Amino acid sequence: MDEPGEIGRRVQRMRVERGLTQKQLAHPSYTAAYVSTLESGKVRPSETALRFLAGRLGTSYEELATGRPAHLATELRLALTDAQRTLATGAADEAAVRYRGLLAEAEELGLVPEQAQARLGLGECALEAGELPAAIGHFEEAERLLADEPLPRRARPLRGRAVAHLLAGELRYACYLLESAIDELGASGLADPDALVLLHAAVIGPYMDMGAHARAAHSAELALALAPQVSDPALVAGMHRQVARTFLAEGRMAEADASLAKAQAIYGHLQLRTDLAHCHWMRGYVLAQNGELGSAERELRTARDMLSARRAGLFTAQVEVELADVLRRLGRHEEASGLLAALLELGNSHGAVHAGGAHRLLGLMAEERGETESAEEHYVQALALLERSGATGDLADLCRLLGDLLRRTGRVEAAMDAYRTGLGHRAAPGTTTLGPAPSAAFRPARVSGSRWDADRAE
Repeated sequence: MDEPGEIGRRVQRMRVERGLTQKQLAHPSYTAAYVSTLESGKVRPSETALRFLAGRLGTSYEELATGRPAHLATELRLALTDAQRTLATGAADEAAVRYRGLLAEAEELGLVPEQAQARLGLGECALEAGELPAAIGHFEEAERLLADEPLPRRARPLRGRAVAHLLAGELRYACYLLESAIDELGASGLADPDALVLLHAAVIGPYMDMGAHARAAHSAELALALAPQVSDPALVAGMHRQVARTFLAEGRMAEADASLAKAQAIYGHLQLRTDLAHCHWMRGYVLAQNGELGSAERELRTARDMLSARRAGLFTAQVEVELADVLRRLGRHEEASGLLAALLELGNSHGAVHAGGAHRLLGLMAEERGETESAEEHYVQALALLERSGATGDLADLCRLLGDLLRRTGRVEAAMDAYRTGLGHRAAPGTTTLGPAPSAAFRPARVSGSRWDADRAE
């Protein structure tokens, strides 16, 4: 809202333009004296008073309070929705250009919620492009702009920031952000189903990678229970995609595939191409764990091609780790090595977990060629990356592989150290920096599970 003097002059101008006296404008709720005081800038009008006067003047509250015609904000919101559709169905770089233009327009008009929406869109574009520091910056700015709003309004940029940290390999911090928000929702009584499903679905990934299986299953149960209260189909689809990971961890392949099929149907209907590619990615993983390597390769190649066409470099590189594992198991080591070498050329932009996975696979292939020195080097590099990320299950498996290699080459003491390190990671409770799990309005039956990708152990 503008200063009282500016509002007063605006009311006076509009009143004169419409040929109204102060008494006519004020009738029947206010007095001519009040209108006179307001027009002179001596009083700050309440929202109720301005809405009344706007109705009498045939204008909008927003235009009277700020001087901006209401249609400008409406047109900007429609353009932001259109940019979101471009991101969902087109290329991230094209959507980013539109969002940047709309952000400048929103800043010029002083429209804070629209600035936050544009920042959120730019963050999503940066995620697809693998520009994680830029994504984090946009999400943080969106949160700052919405700082005075209730937490449910801030849930999406907060979730985006957590996902960016997760993709960078910062699993514990991603959990910290999401758990803090879930607890804040519970403590404030703002049990918004959409926000809770969004946050619980997002925390499943880092939980699984950290080996916190019970927490992941618990979040999945809560999200499934809340899903009937959620009206956004894309949000429900995202929840099903993440819940499939907990089914996989429990060996419930059919249920995991059914969850992915639900998500895939929704994404296909909404034409959400990146999310649809993620479903192909996950289905490829399910098939690989079931030993159906030919079908797994087809699904993973479909996912890779869809993501590559959208120039989603980060996700393309990550799906190639899964594809390389399938190719290795099919005996096509040269193809697998080529994919992994390209991934490692990206440096730190793809996150520690997938980089560690790439080194692990290269180590396995080196072992199979009898190149023990090269294998050990890759295992050690993978270990350093995964220790930084806190990916507990992967660390335990990797320590076993390294220990076996050291034992076979006669270094028994070093092998024992590797095994002990692995046992320590396997025994770790998988807690995050917050300690206790987030509180919940209700407690479904506790579901136990095994590591998502325990099948990878040789």
